[in-house]
Amino acid sequence: MSLRSHPFQRRNTAHDLFLEFHKHRPQSLRKIKEEDESEGHPPTNDVPLDFEMFQHVMKTGVIYATSRAKVRGFDPEDPEWANMGQGAPETGPLPGAPPRDFHMSIEDALLEYAPVTGLKELRVKVAEYYNHLYRQGKDSKYTFENVCIVPGGRAGLTRCMAALGSTQVGYFTPDYTAYQQALGLFVRITPSPLLHKDANEALMPSEDFKFQAIGRGLGAMLWSNPANPTGMSLEGSELDAYVKISRELNLALIADEFYSHYYYDGEAVDPEDGGADDDSNWPKTVSSAAYIDDVDIDPVLIVNGLTKNWRCPGFRICWIVAPKPIIEMLGSAGSFLDGGANAPLQKLSLPLMELDFIRRDAWALQREFKKKRDFLLTELARIGIAVKWKPTATFYIWADISSLPSPLNDCLVFLEECVKFKVICVPGVFFDINPRNIRNIRSNKCINFVRFSYGPPMSNLETGVHQMEKMIEYWKNNPESIEMYQRESFGE
Repeated sequence: MSLRSHPFQRRNTAHDLFLEFHKHRPQSLRKIKEEDESEGHPPTNDVPLDFEMFQHVMKTGVIYATSRAKVRGFDPEDPEWANMGQGAPETGPLPGAPPRDFHMSIEDALLEYAPVTGLKELRVKVAEYYNHLYRQGKDSKYTFENVCIVPGGRAGLTRCMAALGSTQVGYFTPDYTAYQQALGLFVRITPSPLLHKDANEALMPSEDFKFQAIGRGLGAMLWSNPANPTGMSLEGSELDAYVKISRELNLALIADEFYSHYYYDGEAVDPEDGGADDDSNWPKTVSSAAYIDDVDIDPVLIVNGLTKNWRCPGFRICWIVAPKPIIEMLGSAGSFLDGGANAPLQKLSLPLMELDFIRRDAWALQREFKKKRDFLLTELARIGIAVKWKPTATFYIWADISSLPSPLNDCLVFLEECVKFKVICVPGVFFDINPRNIRNIRSNKCINFVRFSYGPPMSNLETGVHQMEKMIEYWKNNPESIEMYQRESFGE
């Protein structure tokens, strides 16, 4: 994620802020304090000193962007702020969605620790969900023993990484920012980036994936599908081919499918438009589970949960679906990593896993989020922000800001200017993941991209577009050189 080739060099720049608060540079924090005091400024007691026994833990993209907004007074309850950086969907009721009852009486038994693989009742429901949507007509079916309940998606990914042996784990860029930490945490894992032959392609063709997997000797592959941040999806024959490659090479395919309900190009007819409102008519969803031959042999691990598709991020109830022997290993990893998911919330989740509820809720979700996607695509084009790939899934837009005036076309500068106008987005550099800095990056390929989220309510998006339009117009009328911009203090 190196930015060394960029002309920003002084401390008070967007790039230096990024390096100070994101990269592993604890020594520099003490240096800032000493410089401030030597220049006659009062001591900055809120700047932490370095504790040499700890590393400076880097922030993920959303946390970094939010921390920069807080410098400008960000309050999540303030309607004047537009948080288009958040990686979570709106959680309130959606038009046409089935009601959700979150009242419960907690019995004494639920005050005990839950099993590290989760409550059996919920594991059964998860297995039924995958069998009904993706395994009909197939001899091999999931059972509760193929399901491990985990306290959040990142906890699930961490269990997967902890259970892997000494092996190379492939990954794409751009991809989900937290993979940088997940892939770099365990010394047995050697992260291995897979490079696109064509920089303009959003998804790697299966024949290229197989070539690189064999050449690199991959033992596992971690990826998001549909993809965060691009919103593109590998599906149909290509997804089938990926699963076949996993089977042939005995390569563990760790599929992050947290956005598998967020599709906007399905052929089924919405019940609101005259389609059948019963089990015969499901909205489009995609999962690797549809292409697995034997659920206990094919080395495919599916990570999903209530966080995104069920719009309950605060529950921290997620799952991993995999062959039974792998589930046993993940349970062992959970016994020393996280101890298991919250028992009462697992019980409260059971009605959300009823198949009729899921079908109706997914229709409502796709209906409302497609409106928000289309609104944001139209408005971004109107204010001069391009979109490289029109997203068919997720609730993200990977926006190309290269045509904006310099240095506003730099994603880190763009964020700093956005927060002045009470808008939050995530700079693209966070998605060019580089665990353990294994790649020597001279020029970051994502420097001219930002990720916008249409997870928030429509009113939030309307506010954000309005404020960004004012910001861009200001810059067009008051252009600043890089030299002038280097003297900006960013509110510190």
